[in-house]
Amino acid sequence: MKATLYTIIALIAFAANSLFCRMALAEGYIDPWNFTVVRLSSAAACLGIIMAVYTYTLKRKGTFDSAILKDKGSWRSSITLLIYALCFSIAYMELDTGTGALILFSAVQLTMIGWGVYKKEPLSALQWSALIVAVAGFIYLMLPSAAVPSLFGAALMAISGVAWGIYSIRGKSCISPLRATGFNFIRSLVAIPILLLVGMSDLKNISIEGILLACASGAIASGLGYSIWYMAMPLLKSTQAAVVQLCVPVLAAIAGVLFLSEQLTVQFIVASAVILGAVLVFILNKKGLKKLS
Repeated sequence: MKATLYTIIALIAFAANSLFCRMALAEGYIDPWNFTVVRLSSAAACLGIIMAVYTYTLKRKGTFDSAILKDKGSWRSSITLLIYALCFSIAYMELDTGTGALILFSAVQLTMIGWGVYKKEPLSALQWSALIVAVAGFIYLMLPSAAVPSLFGAALMAISGVAWGIYSIRGKSCISPLRATGFNFIRSLVAIPILLLVGMSDLKNISIEGILLACASGAIASGLGYSIWYMAMPLLKSTQAAVVQLCVPVLAAIAGVLFLSEQLTVQFIVASAVILGAVLVFILNKKGLKKLS
């Protein structure tokens, strides 16, 4: 049950991230460079405060395990996090929502499932069928809004997807999800001067709305969301973690209907039912997989 709960919360956070980013960049509230700066900075600040309070509370109660102090993330994870966040923001200036999401999650699936197959995580015939159905439902949902992408934007979004896949896989080995995520964001701040230098010409065009959306994306959807995702990752196989992320575009579309007044169509309802149903079949099929606990 813990894996299921953590995964659901993390997927909602991922969808919220898409919503915040879409609102900020599409409306021109902020540019992608400064959006990434505020996103990373707010996430690092939020997680730094939470880590300090959490550690202090455990020490007061006498239940603090010194072993978790060894988990300070890694430079490799931090680099993949930075690549994902920056490429994601810049690519969405070149791509529409459907094309960008299709490229991003295709790259994530190929990366994580490829790693799972490489590590000899077996898939049953039913799971392969469910995966194919889920991908077909995803394509059915996204392709009508897709346009022929620019080579630059498509390449950046594919890199973003691969980076996020690698970051998720590396989360399986962390001891303390909160500390690992916090230190990964803190390490990413070394790139802030470069990002500010590149985005300096756009500083005058930043609005309060853009800053608030970037903060929400960083502190809530990224910082807290990724910590919870890191808590779920050790309880999931790479193939499971890859497939459940197909739910994110569905959740993001629902958020778009609720907060951006986007139209809810029959096509969306059908595609959602297909994707969520296939994901459920994939996860509940226990052949070759360990149970979610």
